[in-house]
Amino acid sequence: MNIPHTLGAEGERIAAGYLAGKGYRIVARNYRFLRNEIDIIAMEGARICFIEVKTRASLDKGHPAEAVTPRKQKEIARAASGYLAGVAGPPECRFDVVAILAHRLENGRIVEYALEHIKDAFMA
Repeated sequence: MNIPHTLGAEGERIAAGYLAGKGYRIVARNYRFLRNEIDIIAMEGARICFIEVKTRASLDKGHPAEAVTPRKQKEIARAASGYLAGVAGPPECRFDVVAILAHRLENGRIVEYALEHIKDAFMA
């Protein structure tokens, strides 16, 4: 079992559920454009939200949101440009980060965690 991959997939599942519970409409998950990926694309009303999910099992390597480096931001922005090329008109959009710190896992599932949703986490 690939623990980092499993942890990431679990984090994305939790983030999608959290966002849906807040009224966001999930449009796409793991959207790929060329070599770049966006974890979640969601609508908050008429606004398109490009959401990067970062999940960690500890703070040993820093807060999960710190992993969204300037390089990663550029990759997300490139994928967002690809997505927006297929959208009519200039839509309102933003870039968010959902940071998840897993406190306890059972059978590969995150059962206790802290979640932080950072709206407008960066600009493209």
